[in-house]
Amino acid sequence: MTGAAALPVHDLTADAFTAYGWMLGKPIPLGNGVPMFSNEATDFWQEHVFNTGAGGDAEVLWVNYRSAASEIASLEKHLLTQQAIVPLTGAIIQVVARSAADGSPDLATLAAFRVELGQGVCMRPGCWHATRVDEAEVTCLMLTRRSTTLDLIQHLTIDATPSESAITAIPARQLEPLRLPD
Repeated sequence: MTGAAALPVHDLTADAFTAYGWMLGKPIPLGNGVPMFSNEATDFWQEHVFNTGAGGDAEVLWVNYRSAASEIASLEKHLLTQQAIVPLTGAIIQVVARSAADGSPDLATLAAFRVELGQGVCMRPGCWHATRVDEAEVTCLMLTRRSTTLDLIQHLTIDATPSESAITAIPARQLEPLRLPD
């Protein structure tokens, strides 16, 4: 373990995540103007209206996360689009922070949430983030903006300057070990 400051991992709730975006996978709504349908064969309801930003095309990606590193030393953000992540094969740890007035990560808002199967998160544009797994690879469904994905790939493969995303180093934080329920 390094000398990095501790970062506790919280259970994901809609109220706890609201500063960063929206929790997905909440209980079935009981009306309240939410478009929904239910019969013996199926239920469906509107969870969230995804916003890619002006002129953006939505894209569904499969993402395999493998980093189980407990140290968080960098964050990324996407400037134009929301980004949704839904774990399909295991839980993930989603680390998030709001942007400070100068656009850098506001480390006073840095938080980590355990996102279980059956849940997901949708981060606001400009939400700084990093994703970790407990042990093994986790496959996630991601909803994002097509041009943001291409912009990030160019940055990560040929070191092109990104225009729709930013990645920055932060003073290292150490995720606290998860506590199992009693």
